[in-house]
Parts: sequence; structure tokens; C-alpha cells
Amino acid sequence: METQFAQRPDNNYRESIISTQPDNNSAVAWCAIFAGAVASAALSLILLLLGTGFGLTLVSPWSSEGISSASFGVSSIVGITLISVAASALGGYLAGRLRTRWLNTHNDEVYFRDTAHGFLSWSVATLGTAALLTTVITGIVGGGVKAGAALAGGAATATASAVASGTAAALVSDNSEGDTTLPYLLDSLLRKDPNTTADNAPQQPVTSPNPVDGATATEPAPAPAPAPQANDNTATTQSDAAKGELMRIFVHAIATDSLPQNDVQYAGQLVAQVTGIDQESAEKRVEDNFIMLRKKLDEAEAAALAAADKAREVSAYASLWLFISLLSGAFIASLMAVYGGRQRDL
Repeated sequence: METQFAQRPDNNYRESIISTQPDNNSAVAWCAIFAGAVASAALSLILLLLGTGFGLTLVSPWSSEGISSASFGVSSIVGITLISVAASALGGYLAGRLRTRWLNTHNDEVYFRDTAHGFLSWSVATLGTAALLTTVITGIVGGGVKAGAALAGGAATATASAVASGTAAALVSDNSEGDTTLPYLLDSLLRKDPNTTADNAPQQPVTSPNPVDGATATEPAPAPAPAPQANDNTATTQSDAAKGELMRIFVHAIATDSLPQNDVQYAGQLVAQVTGIDQESAEKRVEDNFIMLRKKLDEAEAAALAAADKAREVSAYASLWLFISLLSGAFIASLMAVYGGRQRDL
């Protein structure tokens, strides 16, 4: 036999006229709460997969196709909010509709309990989803914290680590302008100047041994005999040794943020021995290359700071919008639980 209810206007209570069920003193129907939470989590998963599929159809690696990054971000935020609202509404409605009837309970108390059931259903679903997606949430929050730490500490720490580990090739990297690593700069530093060859040396006039008509005639001196060519292996070994010393000099200069004059002179000697240019030109080449290396390193540090700042902003906005979507889900779950409870008590 079904239970029937009569409304008593004098005290706003609902009482049982005929009931085949005993009065249930429990104010919380956990079975209904868990049922609503499971349904909410399942619907969230389904809608998330659907949204991911639609999102992948909108983006494209080609610059002339697909939506822009700003449009994709806005659509992602709207999609996540709608998923949260829809899933929470279903969970709250089921939690209110499937609860047990409360006999002899004031209407205000019934509405409060229904609201609590919807909120508890949303809470269980949110905690369960968070437990399954701990890696994703940790990545979002941790990414923002790490970005903020990198922004506060600057890129100098990364540079110092690179110097300490000896990875000189990682000191400078600018893909937009080609290969500008330290080994490349050292190669350009040790390039031989084609204008400093023996063929271009000035010829000194000499007195002819057989003067004609008593005049002293001069004629160009014969070209000097070409110097014996050094072995290619020896030249390569000398260049590699000079490159290794120059690399250590530059790495130390970057670590101390200064290039002493004695290092400039010694590096100039190494460059002069390999390239055949004079000492002054070699020292100028060393200083110019160090200035270029320092400039590229400053640009890399600025790019690292900009990337850290961008990651911090993205993480902050993502956290705020997740908060808004979750808060909206909690509200709609509580509201739908009250609606489901009313439908249950009809």
C-alpha cells in the first residue's frame, strides 16, 4: 500500500496518514548521495571525452586552419563549465529524488536536507574525480607554483647550473636566428682570414747584380718559397686544443660575468696561432665574440622569464575558472536536489 501525505496548514508539517514503512530517523540518505555522485562522475567523463573530441576537430597545426589560441581557451573554459553544471545537475537531482521520505518533518527542514543531499552528492563526485585525476590537477597547480618560482629566481639559476655541469652548448640557444651555440661561436672565432695569405705579402725591391749603363737598377725580389704545409692532423689537433681552452675561458667569463684582460690576451694568442692574424685583431675578435655570446645569453634569459610569466598567468586563470565551474556545479546540484525532493514527495 502506498504512503499518502496530508498537508497541515496550521503547523506546516507533513504527516503520514497511512504508511506501510516505519519512520526513518536518519537525516542523510547515503545511498542516494552515492548514486547521484556516481552518475555525476560518469556523465562528467562522457562529456569530457565528447568535448575533447570536438576540441581536437577545431584545432590544426597549420597556421591558416583551425581556431586561434584565444578562441580555443575561451571555448575550453565554457565547455568545462557546462560539463560541470550538467553533471552536477544530474547528480543533485538523483540524490534528491532517490532519498527516503522524511515523515513528520517541517518543510523548511526538508528543503535544507535536500539541499545538503545535493551538495554532498557534488562533494563526493568532485573528490572522486580529483582522486582519479590527481596527476592532472597537480600538474596545473604545480606548474603555476614552479613558474612563479622560476620568475622570482630568474633564469640565472638555470644558467649557473648549465655552467656548473659543463654543458656549454646549452648556454645560448636562439632557434629564430639559427645555430648560435657556444661551439659555433668558437668555430667562427677560429676561422682563418683568407686575406692574410703569403701571396698577398708586399714585395720589397732589391738591387740588380748587373747594372746597365752605370745605373742602379732594381727589380722585384723573387717570391719567397712557400712554407712547408703542416700536417692536417697536426693543424686539427692544434685547433681542437685551442677551442677547448677558449671554451673554458668563455664559460668562466660567463660564470663570473666578466672577461679579464689577461684572458683576452691569452685567448688572442690562441686565435692568432690558429688563424694567422695579428695579436691586436685576434684580441678584438675575442672581445666581439664574447659580447655576442653575452647578448645571446641575455636574450635567452629574457625569453625564459617571459615563458615563466606566461605559464604563471595561464595557471592562475585556469585555477580561477576551475573554481568558478566547481562553484557553479555545487549550486546547481543543491538546487536540483531540492527539485528532485519535491518530485519525490508528490
